[in-house]
Amino acid sequence: MPERSVPILEEEVRELVRRRGIDPASEDSAGVASLVDEVLNEYEARVQSSTLPRIHDRPSVRKMILDRVAGLGPLQPLLDDPEIEEVWINGPGRVFCARAGRHELTNVVLDGRELRDLVERMLRTSGRRLDLSSPFVDATLADGSRLHVVIPDIAKKHWAVNIRKFVLRAHRLDELVRLGSLDESPARFLEGAVHAGLNIVVSGGTQSGKTTMLNCLAASIPSRDRVITCEEVFELRVPLPDVVSMQTRQSNLEGQGEIDLRRLVIEALRMRPDRLIVGEVRQQEALDLLVALNSGLPGMTSIHANSAREALTKLTTLPLLAGENVTHSFVVPTVATSIDLIVHLSNTKGKRTTTQILGVTGRVEGDRIEAVSLWERHREVLAWTGQQPPAIAKFEHSGVDVRSLMS
Repeated sequence: MPERSVPILEEEVRELVRRRGIDPASEDSAGVASLVDEVLNEYEARVQSSTLPRIHDRPSVRKMILDRVAGLGPLQPLLDDPEIEEVWINGPGRVFCARAGRHELTNVVLDGRELRDLVERMLRTSGRRLDLSSPFVDATLADGSRLHVVIPDIAKKHWAVNIRKFVLRAHRLDELVRLGSLDESPARFLEGAVHAGLNIVVSGGTQSGKTTMLNCLAASIPSRDRVITCEEVFELRVPLPDVVSMQTRQSNLEGQGEIDLRRLVIEALRMRPDRLIVGEVRQQEALDLLVALNSGLPGMTSIHANSAREALTKLTTLPLLAGENVTHSFVVPTVATSIDLIVHLSNTKGKRTTTQILGVTGRVEGDRIEAVSLWERHREVLAWTGQQPPAIAKFEHSGVDVRSLMS
């Protein structure tokens, strides 16, 4: 339970914020902290000659006030905990978190109004809205975390809120090796494949590490290349000097101004890209990406799938959503010639690993795209199967010795 002094102090800090015209959400943390210290000092001086409740643990009271005024209140300790990967709220008293891949029910209790106020605060700087006409919202918080909210009557009774924290534990492929998610030999191969400009799809289920893998692969792109990224919300962090990042935009109150992933991919092609990265394909934007890759532009993306071969099948299905004029007979050979590698990831009991690297040969037998398994996980080792990778000409053209990578 918070100290009795906390509500009084919180109100005094908020009053001082209003008088000085400060926005705690945009003010730097040091500025808000000094404001809280000012109120605490004045309060402790008044306590000596009044019946006001005393402050027993100043550091914890100070942090609690800061969290409530400038942070996300009771949720802030969960977001500050480096071991917590995601926080979600199903209703009052039903605040959960994921720690090391396992779900936990926390002791945090939020009433309906408090939750709505927190969501409004989180959305304030995103430029996105949430109302009856737009009952879903997907946004990026200031720290890079991803926010998703659903409100009634789409949600049954209470607001449903998910905050997926931006926890990037690896920035390069060798760091994935250090974490045990990838083995050294396939990491060298993937680094060479990216350098050679192979088109790579990262597949896996939810929370399998697809975005982290994309970030690590992107770090292997030559620094001279110009990279354009397209995402629903900003999640990619490409550590290169020439990068342009774009995200989708929802429609305004008049139903105008929506920018979807298809539009972003089309616009990206007009921006002189050397590489194109689409955060994730879910719908008809897969067609525009495939057409771009088929034209010779190297690129990467991710896709939800239970296996590498299922990802390949899904890539032949999603483009059909673009319209009746898009046929299976067009999509299948386009996928076969556009995609070179599929890197499949899994999350087992909180441990994220690369389980397979599939090579797409470019050949089609009937309606089936021919693919060979290059690396497969056997127990704790991601082992080479002995198969040779596709797109040998790309390796040779870029000066990469593929034979040394496969040894």
